[in-house]
Amino acid sequence: MIKIGLTGGIGTGKTYLSTHFRDMGIPVYYADDEAKKLYRQPLFLSDMRKAFPDEQLWHSDGTLNITRLSQSFEDEVFLQRLSHFVHPYVMRDFERWAAEQNAPAVMMESAILFEYDLVSYFDKIIVADASEALRIKRIKARNPHLSEADIRQRMSRQMPQEEKCSRADLVVCTGETYQEMSGVTL
Repeated sequence: MIKIGLTGGIGTGKTYLSTHFRDMGIPVYYADDEAKKLYRQPLFLSDMRKAFPDEQLWHSDGTLNITRLSQSFEDEVFLQRLSHFVHPYVMRDFERWAAEQNAPAVMMESAILFEYDLVSYFDKIIVADASEALRIKRIKARNPHLSEADIRQRMSRQMPQEEKCSRADLVVCTGETYQEMSGVTL
């Protein structure tokens, strides 16, 4: 079975592109969605409580304080620690999921394959790419409450798109169509 990693910066069209691979019969594992599910699993939460005993993350009844966890994402050091804790769980789940698929190839969609050195899990890496202006436009459309400065700050937290493209086995441009660029109606 061939394992394909699909990555790219925020707003590059990874999810859109992944739907085309799914349409071609390649099962797609969405790492962000699956990582969120971990926070409902007792074993994961037990391990997390041991790794992050900070009482500010936990309610008095021992349950995870999701609001406090979300606020902690602004702390870059904490976010790095949390990511290094979560990724092994996600990758184990991906391996389990991939083994259950009846397909010659599977794909994981994740924005951070390069940032967390996860490329060794994959046979091929595809990077979705789009211009910065289009990426900002896409992000703003799905998050109208974000300012352009907020969007650029989020983009700056990820590896530069050019570097991702230079490391890829294949780069797929998800840029504007001819109609969008020219304003022409066909």
